[in-house]
Amino acid sequence: MAKKITVRDLLNNTHLKMVTGEEYLDRTITTADISRPGLEMTGYFNYYAPERVQLMGITETAFAARMTHDELMVVARKMMQPVTPTFVVSTGRKLPEEFMAVAKETHIPILSTELTSSRILSNMSFYLDGQLAKRQSVHGVLVDVFGLGVLITGDSGVGKSETALELIQNGHRLIADDRVDVYAQDEERLVGEPPAILRNLMEIRGVGIIDVVNLFGTGAVRSHATISFNLHLAKWSDDQKIDRLGNGEDTIRIQGVDLPRFVLPVQAGRNLAALIETAAKNFRAKMMGYDATKTFDDNLNRLIAENSKAEHEQATNQD
Repeated sequence: MAKKITVRDLLNNTHLKMVTGEEYLDRTITTADISRPGLEMTGYFNYYAPERVQLMGITETAFAARMTHDELMVVARKMMQPVTPTFVVSTGRKLPEEFMAVAKETHIPILSTELTSSRILSNMSFYLDGQLAKRQSVHGVLVDVFGLGVLITGDSGVGKSETALELIQNGHRLIADDRVDVYAQDEERLVGEPPAILRNLMEIRGVGIIDVVNLFGTGAVRSHATISFNLHLAKWSDDQKIDRLGNGEDTIRIQGVDLPRFVLPVQAGRNLAALIETAAKNFRAKMMGYDATKTFDDNLNRLIAENSKAEHEQATNQD
């Protein structure tokens, strides 16, 4: 489920400033798409999308300067509809007075920025794409370990929160405990964040709810993180098949994105926090091209070749 985003949220999270209509900042933004209404300034409205944020830059305002008062009023009334959330003016430009008057009539806030159209378009799109993306709730814990977002999952009571707590004590950062809201930033990246009600909080069995910021400081938490891999805690069983070499290619699919997945057997005496730290370091090393499994395979193949050569030489000498 997507969040509800208002013009106020857009104003507070991008490089924008208020021009007029501050009392109407609670208007809802329903789509991440942003319009550059160049054709509309000429009177072409066949494909106009009034529900989008409307961005006007040098081209649009320069064209408006050539239009008559009546032409501007007609265009402004067609552009500014009940579903239109806001108008944004880039590059320090100003809207025509006719637009300002119609905006006041229709309760549409006007925002501005000194940034170029391309830069503010990128900023707004990045923010709105993330905020309006559909969320999927995943039962687990998300922790930033050495700069990597590690999604820890497992059966209830397996020790996810306790392990995350030890990681926090080791200097890593909590993003979400118990439930992680996950959305696709793009076709390859997943981002996780906590539900608002659980932000900065953890539940530790036998202790209760703790406030991580209050106990460990602001440096112990993050508001969100890109998820690098899923580490699943599985209760130990003797017949369990375990990837001993680390060359498995298991993945879990979330929001259409395949996320690398590793299974870590849980048994009394195993230091899960240390194992997760090691898994994070090893994952980063693989991303940088250092693969310990490949090194082992190369060493093994070289040893086999050397033994084979020695056996061949020994057989030749005996002949």
